[in-house]
Amino acid sequence: MRLASLLGLPSFAAALVGAASFKDCQHKVKESIHDPPRGWYKHAPAPKHHVLELKIALPQPKFPELEQHLWEVSDPNHTRYGAHLSKEEADALMAPHPETLDIVSQWLASYGLAEEDLIRPSANDWVTIHVPVSLAEEMLNTTYHVYKNFKTGESIVRTTSYSLPEILHEHVDLIQPTTMFARFKAFKTTLHWANQAQALVSNSSGGMITGPAGNQVDASCNKTVTISCLRQLYNAVDYNTSATNCNRLAVTGYLGQIANDMDLQQFYQLQNPLAYGSNYTFVAIHGGANNQSYEAAGLEANLDTQVAFGLSWPTPGTFYSTGGEPPFIPDTPGSDNTNEPYTNWLHHVLSQDTLPQSISTSYGDDEQTVPYTYATRVCAGMATLGARGVSVVFSSGDGGVGDGDSNPATQQCFSNDGRNVTKFMPTFPASCPYVTAVGGTANVPETAVNFSGGGFSDYFHRPAYQDAAVSKYLAKLAPGTYEGLFNPMGRAYPDVAAQARNFATVYRGSTVSTAGTSCAAPTFIAFISMLNDARITAGKSPLGFLNPFLYSRGYAGLNDITKGQNPGCGTDGFNATVGWDPITGHGTPNFEKLKHLVLTMP
Repeated sequence: MRLASLLGLPSFAAALVGAASFKDCQHKVKESIHDPPRGWYKHAPAPKHHVLELKIALPQPKFPELEQHLWEVSDPNHTRYGAHLSKEEADALMAPHPETLDIVSQWLASYGLAEEDLIRPSANDWVTIHVPVSLAEEMLNTTYHVYKNFKTGESIVRTTSYSLPEILHEHVDLIQPTTMFARFKAFKTTLHWANQAQALVSNSSGGMITGPAGNQVDASCNKTVTISCLRQLYNAVDYNTSATNCNRLAVTGYLGQIANDMDLQQFYQLQNPLAYGSNYTFVAIHGGANNQSYEAAGLEANLDTQVAFGLSWPTPGTFYSTGGEPPFIPDTPGSDNTNEPYTNWLHHVLSQDTLPQSISTSYGDDEQTVPYTYATRVCAGMATLGARGVSVVFSSGDGGVGDGDSNPATQQCFSNDGRNVTKFMPTFPASCPYVTAVGGTANVPETAVNFSGGGFSDYFHRPAYQDAAVSKYLAKLAPGTYEGLFNPMGRAYPDVAAQARNFATVYRGSTVSTAGTSCAAPTFIAFISMLNDARITAGKSPLGFLNPFLYSRGYAGLNDITKGQNPGCGTDGFNATVGWDPITGHGTPNFEKLKHLVLTMP
């Protein structure tokens, strides 16, 4: 799949215009949406003095070349497998044409913005500016409003359409925040929230269950999932990682989610005593906070760090805290907007010379709330990470085939294109073909958990690496099944799965039970980090983008999940079955089998 239609070379027939003449140029609509997504309503005009952080994406004419590198270095059957790009090589392939840089700078200068007012990442493919609403409205020939969410009460400043001088259209891919209403919430369900402070005093029920690898798993793992349970279930009890081979693992945090260090140490005492006293590297991005009071602790951040770092210790861990905390309160001076979190994070990490080899994110939203232009650009950034040798995983969501609401009775499954037709709701960024999406399972023996997000993208075509597996699944569906509710030619997800219910997590000094594909993503990435550890120790490259391996060879090292459904939108959803399915993908990890597979590859 290529994004060339969005990222192609501009034609430079038109001469650059003088700075003063931009305001006299005829504006043409660059992007618009029919209405705000269901659940949002126009509340009031945006305060003219409110400062917007506008991000301007410039075309990447060499992206098709970067994408070709990605396919080659990620395909275990290709001679270039593992020959990942350096930061400098990736930057060169992400860079806009010099004439694009010139004309966009002239346009900004015509509104009084000097070069020192512009923030650019190392590849120069984005420009960030801070301007009041009044100036943004003039530049974009639009009117901003405060929109409120019926369900959450959140407020954001957005518009439903914006325009640019015609000469700029081929030099600008998108500008946000404008038409984007995604909330990018953490993927966790509260269905199983309960105080289980005594659950970890003794985690032995005296009984054992046979796990998918044929090994014995403590029967208590059917009630409470711990680090020990996951290592037993996924066949990695005896594997010890290194702290000195340059392998690193990272998890991300957004929207004010803070990982509490005291909670982490308590978790280590209970579940991995050898790790007690160790810590991770904290990286603040765009004002990411690190308030270590119990009151500031975030359940999502605690879950991600405890599971990922608890499983992979002593591999060095990194927690990225990216700023931007909702809700926006329009009447409070200095309050911020809920801006798009992934661009700030991507700009930071792609500007680094070295990166963690494995990164997990447990956030997302309905694909249709994300403008297509924005989704493709963020997805291109994920492709760049893969080309640089990073394995990137995302939770698949917690709404089954629905809109992210874990309660099927309250889901709103309608298109926001003005037609208001009933349809399944794919999740982004899980639907990006350059990331590995992780669905959820429960119990031993494992079955698909009913809230596991899965389905087919409306934005991205099915990539070649999954053609065979997905076609086999679709062929099993009865003719006409859910016809019109999903796009059978879209990128299908999830790719894999892991446990997603009854996780014992330490939160503000107590042990609570959490659930959601937020549990599954850090679990899966920890086992990928162990595989990277094994390859690096053996003198091999890290795995990088996982999907070409998973669909060509890696599925042989996964436990196929064949039972369960993911209901939503008034339907029973899809069913788990033999082979790939849109609930659990190819299944859950069998570490020893996967280790054998990755060590026999170049």
